[in-house]
Amino acid sequence: MTRTWQIADVTDAVRARLATARLAAACGVPPLERTRLTASLGAQLRLCLAKGGVWRLTLETGTVSPAPPEAARNVLHAVVTPSLDDAAAGQPPWRVTVPCPETVPDAGADVAGDDPQALAEALLGADEDTALVLERLTEQEGLVDFHREELQQTNQGVVALHAELDAAGRAQREAFAAERTARTEAENARRRLTFLADASAVLTASLDHHEIVRRLPGLLVPEYAASVDVWLFDQEGERPAPAHPAAAVAAARTGRPQYAAAQPGGLPGVDDQPPSPLGPDRPLLCIPLPTRQAPLGVVTLSPPGEPWDPDDAVMLVELTRRASTAIDHAQRYQHNRDIAETLQRALLTELPAPPGLALAARYLPATHGLNIGGDWYDAFRQPDGGVIAVVGDVTGHGLRAAVMMSQLRTALRAYAVDGGSPGRLLTRLHTFLHHLQPDLFATAVIARFHPDDPTMTWAAAGHPPPVLRTPDGRVRTLDAKPGAMLGIPLRQEIADHTVPLAPGTTLALYTDGLVERRAQGIDPGIARLAHALGSFAPPELETDLEGSADGILRPLLSDSERDDDVCLLLCHFRGPA
Repeated sequence: MTRTWQIADVTDAVRARLATARLAAACGVPPLERTRLTASLGAQLRLCLAKGGVWRLTLETGTVSPAPPEAARNVLHAVVTPSLDDAAAGQPPWRVTVPCPETVPDAGADVAGDDPQALAEALLGADEDTALVLERLTEQEGLVDFHREELQQTNQGVVALHAELDAAGRAQREAFAAERTARTEAENARRRLTFLADASAVLTASLDHHEIVRRLPGLLVPEYAASVDVWLFDQEGERPAPAHPAAAVAAARTGRPQYAAAQPGGLPGVDDQPPSPLGPDRPLLCIPLPTRQAPLGVVTLSPPGEPWDPDDAVMLVELTRRASTAIDHAQRYQHNRDIAETLQRALLTELPAPPGLALAARYLPATHGLNIGGDWYDAFRQPDGGVIAVVGDVTGHGLRAAVMMSQLRTALRAYAVDGGSPGRLLTRLHTFLHHLQPDLFATAVIARFHPDDPTMTWAAAGHPPPVLRTPDGRVRTLDAKPGAMLGIPLRQEIADHTVPLAPGTTLALYTDGLVERRAQGIDPGIARLAHALGSFAPPELETDLEGSADGILRPLLSDSERDDDVCLLLCHFRGPA
């Protein structure tokens, strides 16, 4: 079915629009599609009227079969074209097609006409369609509002989630930053503790306070200081201030660390001072070297670059304290060593020159550690003309051992005035030492010569055995059973031993410092001593006993660490006067 309308004014357009709506309703076009069709047609007709002229609307219903017959469907075509005799002729037509579910009405039926009743019905149908569309639009708006609210809630949830994620990320970043800071602080603390431990080991490895002072700058430069100056006070305790910064003088006077710079340092336990006139552009940290009585001196440092932070300052103060302890111990050690060595040498005997007997002695104090003071030798005449030669060693070292050695030496000389054999003298010394110093022990060997007797009497108490060389060059150790050490809590009677003497016989008495080595023990050293004593030609021992003593010391001490005193007493028997 085809219907055509001529449209020249608004009335024609309205009638054509209503006819289209009525036909679409009759064809069963859904209200929404019907409204869209009439709205689109109305908009197009307004454009046509605006252009002017006469336009033609053609409505055509029919069947479209793009597929098999069972798939054919009804459609409604609407076409707007200009009239053939109008000026707008030749413009492209406006077309729209909508499906028609219902049967197409008879071609002879009048869908619009000029009947007022039909027109009213058509308008009412259009209003119903519009109302239905509006209702649908209202429902859609409700759905849109619902979805908009859901979307808004979702957006709020997303915003809240983003806020939580941002807060969690910020907290995680702060935690990571705190962890990095803690790790850095822990690493710096570990580095400082390691440095303190290593530096303390270096400082305490020496017992020479000058060497400790020399090592201190090498430990601090360049990591913790650009320069280090160590000011040690002299023994009288004077403070020669003019040669040192005012902050160093203040540290010496107050015993507190001082920081001299243009800006306060804010270092813990450190007093701030104005910059030093000796270097106004250079900050100075002056730390006293503390002891229990008074400071030993002041260490003045300049920063390596940036000023010290509080932890570095605390570490530097602690290192200075440890250096002060090491210097104090070294000075005390050197003082005690000097006293012990002075006492030891003062008590060493000037050897006698009895007829028929030559004597040569050597004493070398230990050069490492406070091991000086316990070894001694002595030789003196008895009232009956006999000669006592003795070598001894007090256990322990230092000033106390030197004092005990002097007491034993004096007691032996006193006992020897009353006479008595070497064994008897050692027995009395054992009793004397046990009652005088129960916690000290000693070893000793005594040999007695008499110009009218071709024999030698000897006795030993816990001491290395004497070494005897006969005139024919043979050497042997006198290894008869000795007594126990002097002073042990044991009652003992030390026995005498006798050895025949021929002119040209040489006896070597010594302490363990000459023959004992930690890695080898004492027996190899005694064997080396015997070899050295046997290597001399008889004229050497007869004419140069002093040179022979030196010739024994050189090979035996070539591998010694000199951590113990060394005593050697050579007795060369020339025969009756």
